[in-house]
Amino acid sequence: MTATSANRLSAKLPSSLSRLADIALNYWWCWTPDMISLFQTISPDEWERCGHNPVALLETVSYERLTQLTCDPQYTGRLEVLADQFDRYTTSDSTWSSRVAPQITSEHPIAYFCAEFGIHESLPIYSGGLGILAGDHLKSASDLGVPLIGVGLLYRQGYFHQRLNRSGWQEDYYTDNPFERMPLELQTDEAGRPLTFELHVRHRSVTIQIWKAQVGRVNLYLLDTDREDNDPIDRWLTGHLYGGNQETRIAQEIVLGVGGVRALQTLGLEPSVYHLNEGHAAFCLLEVCRLDIEKTGKSFYDVEKAVRDRCVFTTHTPVPAGHDVFSADLMDSFFANYWDQLGLSREQFLALGARRLGDPWEPFGMTVLALRLCRSANGVSELHGKVSRKMWTVMYPDKSEDAVPIGYITNGVHAATWAAPLMQDLYSQYLGDDWATQAVDPATWANVDHIPDEELWKRHQILKQRLIAHTRYKIRQARQQRGEDGSTIEATERLLDPTSLTIGFARRFSPYKRGDLLLRDAERALKIFSNQERPVQIIFSGKAHPRDEEGKRIIQRVIEWCRNHGSVNDRVAFIEDYDMHTARKLVQGVDVWLNNPRRPLEASGTSGQKVCFNGGLNCSVLDGWWCEGYQEDANGKALNGWAIGEDANTSDQALQDRIDSESLYRLLEEDIVPLYYDRDADGIPHGWIRMMKGSLKTNCPAFNTHRMIADYVAQVYAPGTQTSLAVTLAKVPQQNSL
Repeated sequence: MTATSANRLSAKLPSSLSRLADIALNYWWCWTPDMISLFQTISPDEWERCGHNPVALLETVSYERLTQLTCDPQYTGRLEVLADQFDRYTTSDSTWSSRVAPQITSEHPIAYFCAEFGIHESLPIYSGGLGILAGDHLKSASDLGVPLIGVGLLYRQGYFHQRLNRSGWQEDYYTDNPFERMPLELQTDEAGRPLTFELHVRHRSVTIQIWKAQVGRVNLYLLDTDREDNDPIDRWLTGHLYGGNQETRIAQEIVLGVGGVRALQTLGLEPSVYHLNEGHAAFCLLEVCRLDIEKTGKSFYDVEKAVRDRCVFTTHTPVPAGHDVFSADLMDSFFANYWDQLGLSREQFLALGARRLGDPWEPFGMTVLALRLCRSANGVSELHGKVSRKMWTVMYPDKSEDAVPIGYITNGVHAATWAAPLMQDLYSQYLGDDWATQAVDPATWANVDHIPDEELWKRHQILKQRLIAHTRYKIRQARQQRGEDGSTIEATERLLDPTSLTIGFARRFSPYKRGDLLLRDAERALKIFSNQERPVQIIFSGKAHPRDEEGKRIIQRVIEWCRNHGSVNDRVAFIEDYDMHTARKLVQGVDVWLNNPRRPLEASGTSGQKVCFNGGLNCSVLDGWWCEGYQEDANGKALNGWAIGEDANTSDQALQDRIDSESLYRLLEEDIVPLYYDRDADGIPHGWIRMMKGSLKTNCPAFNTHRMIADYVAQVYAPGTQTSLAVTLAKVPQQNSL
């Protein structure tokens, strides 16, 4: 949205509603339930049609409707209160960061680079966990007042949309994002012209413009090559997220890394720290070196240490295919004119990305480049840190595996984004109005014991009903679009039962995530799901990468299994085109969150953490964050969820699948299902609720992004800072500090 159209949006509104325009252009509203309600109240139907985009809503709604709202003192009063809250939030100088890390300043902020950001479904430039984590990172940085800016790409068509054909096969399609009607602002110069800079890609000059999304106190700058003055091929450099071939991928990463640094220059921003969230942005390091060489006249090796001191890196995957590598020929094609600017020979330049120095067949690795030129590297869980040290020990031949310089900071989630408003209201009553800012304090969550079982259960059941209503709506819509017969469409009204034990499984359908593990023994699964006395149901959602044929087959097998067993037709559902809106419904409404990747290939995972904030329970392989979250009592009895399989790793995938599926069936049959249906005379499952409260008390203080950001400040952004989120924010004893 340009500054001119922002003014036009405000001008369209009656004066008493003008603040709606300011707030619509700052994603603060998306983690402020009262503000979402205020937008929704304008026109619930239009709010849904425009994909929960307040800018599009205000552009579309009639002036007559807006005038009606000006005559509603309750509505204008709510807006006035929220506008005041927004102003105090965005302008306050007294923040956690200003108190504990004043050396991080807005004049020299942290620059956080990532290929995708999941802020909200109205900004669809994310594909999955990496982007959602990045979005939550920005939100907590904003809440804590950490001077941080985001740098990414603005994709014209984002990640693909998913639909299933009648055979259950995934089909991919794309739609354009209407930037001018989204909560975005095109950056302009003093004359009102788009602020641009030039970048050489594939021996052509590409003009790049910069958009800004405001995320509370944090600005997210997004680069866009879709301009009429660019070659048609170059316009599509920012067309799709993770689309195209290797040439497209390297070109995008040049735009993100090299272009991102130049964008900050163009904006007059000089970061104190460059944080690379995954290796996609590692070319940023080369550009920082080039600028230092240009500024000082020194050699590459003379500026290398100074650059390393300003750069940090987070790796997110233990899966080798998740680490981008490019052939020497491809590097020649894109960087032949670049290494001269660094004062390096071709061999010296390529060595920066080579795992094994001196091997002429080594490809150029983005993670390798990041490890070489960053002073700090971390995985995203304790186990992932260990796996990463083993994975990259080849780069440190003089060090033992334990001494490889890769640490860990376990991921978390942004509590105010993922906890349902209905649960947030409950927490405000029993944990305190400031529960979200005190979320790192175990003492805060200890108060869940004061919540009456009946009240917690009642609210959880309401959220499950909403999830089932959403599931029915989405599946009915999909069946209509496929042109299925009327009886099949009407059958969606019988799909799922709000009183039944409901399992959720939603993630990328990649073979290692084993989306069909639960169906491995078809007859045993059928026995569980067709039980009439203690019914069990499951909701699946998620996409397979367009080029992942096996992932698509897994989805198809799930659909076929359901169709081939009529007795479970109403107990197995698949929601197509997974996005953040569906994700919220799922994590807020399920009883059990299922996660069964092949260990140790889950770096962290955060969806199960979101479930915790809503009182749901995890049933997961001991991988990623769940290794740290899962707890048992002295007798080995689960306290806050369930662990699938054994705490072991085997290279025999068939054996691991057999062990884990057997363990999962046994857990469902002997522990999970009986506990869920063990009710008192009023139908309340007190044993189950005891575990819900156990999960809230043990997991919520640890697995949130406020704690995560505090760790990044203390360990990475400003190492040595005597920062304790637990003391300065949560006000708990020093021994509980981070």
